[in-house]
Amino acid sequence: MTGHARVGVVIATRDRRERLAVTLRHLGDLPERPEILVADNASTDGTRAMVARDFPHVRVLALSRNQGALARNHGARALDTPYIAFADDDSWWAPGALARAADLFDAHPRLGLIAARTLVGPENAPDPLNDLLARSPLGPATDLPGVQVLGFLACASVVRRSAYLDAGGFHRVLFFGGEETCLAYDLAARGWGVTHCPDVVAHHHPATSGRPGRPAQQRRNEVLTAWLRRPVRHALARTGALAAEARADTTARRALRQTLALLPAALRARRPLPPHVERAVRLLETEGATA
Repeated sequence: MTGHARVGVVIATRDRRERLAVTLRHLGDLPERPEILVADNASTDGTRAMVARDFPHVRVLALSRNQGALARNHGARALDTPYIAFADDDSWWAPGALARAADLFDAHPRLGLIAARTLVGPENAPDPLNDLLARSPLGPATDLPGVQVLGFLACASVVRRSAYLDAGGFHRVLFFGGEETCLAYDLAARGWGVTHCPDVVAHHHPATSGRPGRPAQQRRNEVLTAWLRRPVRHALARTGALAAEARADTTARRALRQTLALLPAALRARRPLPPHVERAVRLLETEGATA
């Protein structure tokens, strides 16, 4: 089976037409010629018209409202390739990376997600997450490539489509910002391997200005993920720590307000991790790693 038939690319985007165009040009130059699907979160800046005009080979899934990371779930369902690489509108894949990922999935049936090595900006600087993933105390598994992890960067990940859908994809409660952890937990809980494979390479060119509100979203989702999947005692401790910080920090206050608003939905969707995955998470915490 060719790389084209094996791997598709899903891009979640909203109102970043110019940056998306750069990503699409890079993806269009890949030797694997993957099928590309843009899951557009109700952009109002002419994104859909730009893609139709300049990239007629790219499919657009036009969502009626901003669904955050759930756009990736819709995109994964719309594609029928066995493996799906995610990209953001500021990231793309190195030539040959998708073919290498497909080969790894073909050779390792339990492999559910590959966390790639990420190079940042025009200097191709290694993302600090690379070393964190490579040093994961979870170590290797005999039936998986690379090293086992429980964290990844969404725009530098490739999934087995069946595993991703089996785990439910990105969680609806989390929207955006640190949404990866819960998916890694859910894949591991279903028996799928999550590994860092540094020979699969992604490029990330984030805007230097950052995204307003993202730090609060990430803090919020750390606590909500605890309520969704971790023991109650741990979730209470994380909530208490955020509340203490909120007394003096505006970002923490914003995160706490958002957490409390979404907590009922998180509690309804609560599904604690099986013991072996909880032990792995605690090992990562003990070793001071988040991967």
